[in-house]
Amino acid sequence: MAPAAAEQSKGRLRILLMPFFATSHILPVTDLAFHLTAARPDAVEAIVATTHANASIVHSALARREPSIHAAKVKVTTYAFPAVDGLPPGVENMSTVAAADGWRLEAAAATESAMRPAQERLIREISPDAIVSDLHFFGWTSVIAAGLGIPCPLFSVVGIFPTLATWRLALLGRVKDAPPGGSVTIPEFPGPEISLPVTEMSDFLRNPPVFDPELGAQYMMLLKSSGFIANTFVDLEREYCESFDGCGYAKRTYCVGPLALPMPPPAAAGAPDRSACLGWLDTMPAHSVVYLCFGSLTNFSEAQLDELALGLEGSGVPFLWVVRVKKAWEPPVGWKDRVGSRGMLVTGWAPQTDILQHPSVGAFVTQCGWNSVLETIAAGVPVLTWPMLFEQFITERFMTRAISIGERLWPEGGGVRSTKYEEHELVPAKAIAQSVAKFMEHGGAADAARRRVKELSPKAHAAIAEGGTSRGDVHQLIDDFMAARAPAAGTT
Repeated sequence: MAPAAAEQSKGRLRILLMPFFATSHILPVTDLAFHLTAARPDAVEAIVATTHANASIVHSALARREPSIHAAKVKVTTYAFPAVDGLPPGVENMSTVAAADGWRLEAAAATESAMRPAQERLIREISPDAIVSDLHFFGWTSVIAAGLGIPCPLFSVVGIFPTLATWRLALLGRVKDAPPGGSVTIPEFPGPEISLPVTEMSDFLRNPPVFDPELGAQYMMLLKSSGFIANTFVDLEREYCESFDGCGYAKRTYCVGPLALPMPPPAAAGAPDRSACLGWLDTMPAHSVVYLCFGSLTNFSEAQLDELALGLEGSGVPFLWVVRVKKAWEPPVGWKDRVGSRGMLVTGWAPQTDILQHPSVGAFVTQCGWNSVLETIAAGVPVLTWPMLFEQFITERFMTRAISIGERLWPEGGGVRSTKYEEHELVPAKAIAQSVAKFMEHGGAADAARRRVKELSPKAHAAIAEGGTSRGDVHQLIDDFMAARAPAAGTT
């Protein structure tokens, strides 16, 4: 019997994927589901499980893949989000929750008594052959999977560099010993020496929680038994991948990204559904425009938005600025008239992958979210960095120090930056104007960074294509799932 026929005779491999409740997590997990079904369309069934209010994000991500038959084979299922004090009904995503209440959603997601019952009912109802669980939450899925005798690798939405750096800092406990206002060098880390002020580290590094020893042991057992999946590709982080593998944290590491590739082609000029911002970009010279977008989780104060607006005005550089604010904000009086056609302000959503692929875009001002990192590398666009949250400050060092595809927007010594909203210092308009103007000078830093990122771009596309390293790891992941199922399939 041919291998494909043998697989079909056993029934399709059912893989249940469970992302955390943030768009930046849901999108790459959905993309992974797509790649799993595309790799073995006759043998694999992928099911993305999320809450009712988040299901539309999964459907939108799959619609982007249409008319692919593989996207149509990805199933979406839902379970109930628990009632949470302080959160209105239907608020189930980090991008829709008020900034002051984000901790409530995170706490609900991390609380076993709140989340496990609905998730466990769903898992037992579906009875999958494997579970892919979000690294940052839902640790109890490993216990459920162990009880069912199925593999449950952890999926990370960030790369190996920030993951390895964070684990080094956490496991070796260097942060808590740092003096107030001090910096910490990441220990036993390959590549250039990387140091960060304590203010630029996540709260759980600054104030380590007291972990349940039993849950911690189960977590490490899971890594060592089922593996670790990362949205990255080997040619981007080779020495960090090798160091991560050498640590023995996981039985196996699967580097399967960039999962957003292949990108759909941008809408052609004149297409009825083409975004107005792309039409505006058509009017600009090549590599002349600075594109600014800070993801779905960043919350700027009105004062900082004003300074950013005035800084872009003062830079003299054409810009396309996407502002995702949860409350009304208007630029300073007269700003739109003074900027005129040199700048475009978009409130809400914009087609980021289409924008980054546009030849007029010369630089990307980014908060250093990993999805944006991979998108800008795939498009070959250099960066100015402005991290705000979580591991973004570590990822910034990856872009500016390890692979040198851009620079910090606010130079060192400019003021305090922090992962905590209340510790942010205001970045003044003058500093923004000077940084943007200098970076975009002809023959300057942007041109040099563009040459380096242009070398990485084809490698990103090659990794996910047939014969690429990431495509190979997707197939290996499926093979390992099938091997784990084989003994059970043979029992009577």
